Amino acid sequence: MLADDVGRALRDHDLTISVAESCTGGLLGHMITDVPGSSDYFLGGVISYSDDAKVSILKVDEGVLRSKGAVSEEVAMHMASGVRSVFGSKIGVGITGIAGPSGGTQSKPVGLVFIAVSSDSSSTRTRNVFDGPRESVKKQAAGKALEMLFEHIAKMR
Repeated sequence: MLADDVGRALRDHDLTISVAESCTGGLLGHMITDVPGSSDYFLGGVISYSDDAKVSILKVDEGVLRSKGAVSEEVAMHMASGVRSVFGSKIGVGITGIAGPSGGTQSKPVGLVFIAVSSDSSSTRTRNVFDGPRESVKKQAAGKALEMLFEHIAKMR
């Protein structure tokens, strides 16, 4: 299981992680903490569903929210770096998107999810459009975040 591999890599490299989730509603945190011993590396998570939570807890720039929208690469990056700051972790993950079934537009369709992984040394971000119903979009997004996290740790070595 990928969450086990991520956990092993975090532990082997003495890294800690925290997550900031919007459209996944805590699913990534759940997947990470489903691994026995995850308290060795998982410091915590924030489900920042509202813009107010993104600003007040994660310190996402209000100007970025207004100009780019909550579902944007920039906000995902702010969420990832913000959650690192909140928990003092070495790696932060930010996820924001539109899980559906409503809320999509022509420029931001249902299934659009931005994921960012941030550490002191580098950051990675992706734009994804996942298919399927709400639960499927959430699972695909959390799975993609785990993949990105594993790749990010590998590059940190």
